[in-house]
Amino acid sequence: MKALLLIDIQNGFCPGGNLPVPDGDQVAPVANRLIDSGKYDLVLASQDWHPPGHGSFASAHPGKKPFEMGMLSGKPQMMWPDHCVQNTEDAMLHPELNLDGIDFIQQKGQNPTVDSYSAFRDNDHAALTGLAAHLRAEGISQLDLCGLATDYCVKFSALDAVEMLPGVKVRFIEDASRGIDPNGVEAAINEMRARGVAIIDSKEVLA
Repeated sequence: MKALLLIDIQNGFCPGGNLPVPDGDQVAPVANRLIDSGKYDLVLASQDWHPPGHGSFASAHPGKKPFEMGMLSGKPQMMWPDHCVQNTEDAMLHPELNLDGIDFIQQKGQNPTVDSYSAFRDNDHAALTGLAAHLRAEGISQLDLCGLATDYCVKFSALDAVEMLPGVKVRFIEDASRGIDPNGVEAAINEMRARGVAIIDSKEVLA
């Protein structure tokens, strides 16, 4: 059983969104080719789904500006612009994405006191989203991941998949992903590779 996990391909992380990843919208057509390829038994998507005033928002911390470091629940936290607030257009999956081809959507980031980069659990590793249990129940043996952003939510999802899904082959599809910072992307790919994640191109999937 092979699964494809699309990480946070949402309006908020694409040009015009509140926290745009450079060229983030360019992953949608690649993702659609993967969805439509027939290579996957299951296609899933994660969706950042923050309540208004989430603690990771700079606006929730007087005097803080986006992209400054602050504190959240006693731990260091990057301060983000307000983004992907529940039931707003910013939080919707990108309109060019083939939504009909997605079997399951995992929402995350709903607890206002802790951020949640990974699709599998929050940043404190205290609360699980239930995605790992869902994949285990489906009998998944291979999980391919891609989306936004490589150096944050994709990386943490890939690393958690390796840890939480023992025996499952985890692969990162590089050309179906975009990152925020080029140096961060390079470091993220190196870290994923070191942890056993295979780094591949969509052409390898579609061949």
